Amino acid sequence: MDKRYEVYCLTHPHFYDTPSHGRTRGRFCQTLRRPPASWTREELGDWVVYRPVDTTLPPQGWKIHVSACLDNAQTILDVVWDYCAPRRIAFKFLPAKEALFLTNAKYAHRGSSGKFVTVYPVDEAQCERVLTELGALLDGQAGPYILSDLRWGNGPLYVRYGAFSGRYCMSADGEVEQAVEDPSGRLVPDVRGPTFQVPEWVRLPAFLEPHLAESRRTTVADLPYRIEKALHFSNGGGLYAGVDTRTQEHVVLKEARPHAGLTPDGADAVARLTHEREALERLSGLPCVPALRDHFELGGHHFLVEEFIEGTPLHTLIVKRWPLTALDPDPAAFADYTTWALDMLRQVEDAVAEVHKRGMVIGDVHAYNVLVRPDGRVALIDFEGASDVALARHQVLAAPGFVAPREATGFDIDRYALACLRISLFMPLTSLIELDRSKAGQLAREATRLFPVPARFLDEAVRTVTGNGGTAAGADDEPRLEPDHSGWLRARHSIVAAILAAATPERQDRLFPGDIEQFTVTGGGLDLAHGAAGVLYALDVTGAGRHPDHEEWLIRHALVPDSGTRLGLYDGLHGVAFVLEHLGHHEEAVKVLDMCLGERWETLALDLKGGLPGIGLNLLHFATTTGDATCRDAACRVAEVVADRLGPADGVPQTSGGVHPRAGLMYGSSGPALLFLRLYEHSGDPALLDLAATALRQDLRRCVVREEGAMEVNEGWRTMPYLADGSVGIGMVLEDYLAHRADGEFSDAADAIRKAARASFYIEPGLFDGVAGMILHLSRAHPPGTAAEREPVIADHIRRLARHACLLDGRLAFPGEQLMRLSMDLATGGAGILIALGSVFRSPPTGLPFLTSNLTAPDFPVPTRVRERR
Repeated sequence: MDKRYEVYCLTHPHFYDTPSHGRTRGRFCQTLRRPPASWTREELGDWVVYRPVDTTLPPQGWKIHVSACLDNAQTILDVVWDYCAPRRIAFKFLPAKEALFLTNAKYAHRGSSGKFVTVYPVDEAQCERVLTELGALLDGQAGPYILSDLRWGNGPLYVRYGAFSGRYCMSADGEVEQAVEDPSGRLVPDVRGPTFQVPEWVRLPAFLEPHLAESRRTTVADLPYRIEKALHFSNGGGLYAGVDTRTQEHVVLKEARPHAGLTPDGADAVARLTHEREALERLSGLPCVPALRDHFELGGHHFLVEEFIEGTPLHTLIVKRWPLTALDPDPAAFADYTTWALDMLRQVEDAVAEVHKRGMVIGDVHAYNVLVRPDGRVALIDFEGASDVALARHQVLAAPGFVAPREATGFDIDRYALACLRISLFMPLTSLIELDRSKAGQLAREATRLFPVPARFLDEAVRTVTGNGGTAAGADDEPRLEPDHSGWLRARHSIVAAILAAATPERQDRLFPGDIEQFTVTGGGLDLAHGAAGVLYALDVTGAGRHPDHEEWLIRHALVPDSGTRLGLYDGLHGVAFVLEHLGHHEEAVKVLDMCLGERWETLALDLKGGLPGIGLNLLHFATTTGDATCRDAACRVAEVVADRLGPADGVPQTSGGVHPRAGLMYGSSGPALLFLRLYEHSGDPALLDLAATALRQDLRRCVVREEGAMEVNEGWRTMPYLADGSVGIGMVLEDYLAHRADGEFSDAADAIRKAARASFYIEPGLFDGVAGMILHLSRAHPPGTAAEREPVIADHIRRLARHACLLDGRLAFPGEQLMRLSMDLATGGAGILIALGSVFRSPPTGLPFLTSNLTAPDFPVPTRVRERR
């Protein structure tokens, strides 16, 4: 589970959104203050920046961060303002208490958590002066420790060397990151991790040396515990497996950082650790609860020591045992699983009842917080959300799919979680219930169709979840998708209506709600994968019409992109240029393309999503449509760079960042393979097919054939069938390759990959990582409009999309990545569902750019002028 998503669920009940959007409560008095004379004020992302107009800052250097708690933030900001303004020192700060809370929340990014104010000294001398003088003014003020920085004294000041200006580069794993310049003039990532680091070429100033020495005084050497490994980290602290060196007993150590890891009730990690200690003391002697061994403080951090319970999380066992994870499950497996699941549930309910007898509410019951011992007995873990039932507290911690209604208190919180567990044991999509409460009955009905579970057993769970007397019996109003042409037209009308109703043209950061990458990546609201470009492309190619006002929004923002906006086909401006040209906005598309050509692209990674292959494909496309020699030459140059860095079939591409590069269409070597295939179709040069084969073999090296005969990408701890980073995307390029050259190995692999697209359950519905990608892949083998009637599994996939579909004001909408909020984008949401359904029912079928949408009718032209140049 990607914990980044939780903080993007706090703003809107239906869509992922930036945590600060629309939040004005608790605004600091300086937030809207007019700047002093000859100062400028601007808002950059979540920050308010004040800067003297006559001060020139260096592009990088030592900068000072100020942390704060919610109750002293205004006081600290007053001191910083009164110090910096008369001295004409540039600074920025978070505008409101809610923004500060989010930076210190439990699952906030550990590398940036705690930062409230940033002060920008012009040189080391001013840095020392500010630390000394401002440090004295703020001495003793509390604030969370900023893990990426070096602390100054006993106050809330911290310092690190890093970037001041917006310069960017590619990291070793192909991510765009803020950059600093090394002595050779090369831009390298400005690393902001959970420990203080200084670039190897930077000398630590003498005035910081005593503070570095002080930071190293606290060690675990004198503890009677040996830490053996880290089990988990959050912004609140770590969870470690260790050994009591006095008894050799295996233990678990839970760490809590003061003022950090906040939950919505304002409690920090230390307060929650205190709750857990009190709960474990009260529950002492229960075999279903870990025993408390010790508690202590070290370097300001608090620790609990608990009994180590050997066991496997219940969630892990569910994934391993659930019949629908198999490609072709044995019918007997459904009865066997039901017997096991009912036993697990009985034990969990009995354990919760034992806790309730002691007057304690657990508050965070879910399948990750249940351990199953080797002998099959269960134990409950993680009591930091526990409370005395007499306090009638509301839920403060919850896993997706187990979030109780806001009005629930006391034991009702745990009863709700147990009801969700009943449903999720058989249909693990209960996170959708928070988006559409009626999904509880639908999921229960689906479970009773598949498993021999008593209907009354699930009726009780549905009543608890819905609170309206619902049952698992049939319902006429649940979402449905029918695999025929009339069903397609109904679905298209409903999905498009949901997409258009969700549009926010008044916003500057995004037009259509989608994945959190709209906010974590600069310019993410524009791009093909998650932004406006992808949605408008999908609407057009699926026959859902043109939308001039929304196209104007895209043009307006694309022509003046934010600094740091990426360049790639799916994550940046090349994809935007492609879509604008596709929609007929040729002049604007060329302007965006010219901006891209003026950037430094040579060091980009070798992935299709944001790297050189996608850029090369787009340049080749524009060379074809415009006849522009500049685009043609640039495309050839991109291809040369990709070929030089690709490596052998059994090797590793030079930009992969390790010995196990990612595989798949969007992130692996299938992207370069696609580029070389399209180049071959232009030139007829067989050497390009050879390069494509080399790239495909690199990806196939990362694949494994499962017991059922399906080929999937092997990630070490799991295998992946999906379009973006699994085997299905590889299979699509393999099939395009086989249209030009026979290859037995590739043909066998393509057949095995198609098996991976035939499973009866995928956890997400989206195009890049879910059911829709399987529909798109399987439909390519059939004449336009015939796939659903020719291949029953495609029809089944379309029907099964209803498992995920939610009704948003009566319109079909689909959850995005992590299933916690709805998405309208191409990669994860409704626009991608449209593309997949259009690949089945449209003529010509819809598809992704530069991939053959129907193998019997390639749609890529071979222009004479490019062939002649080659």
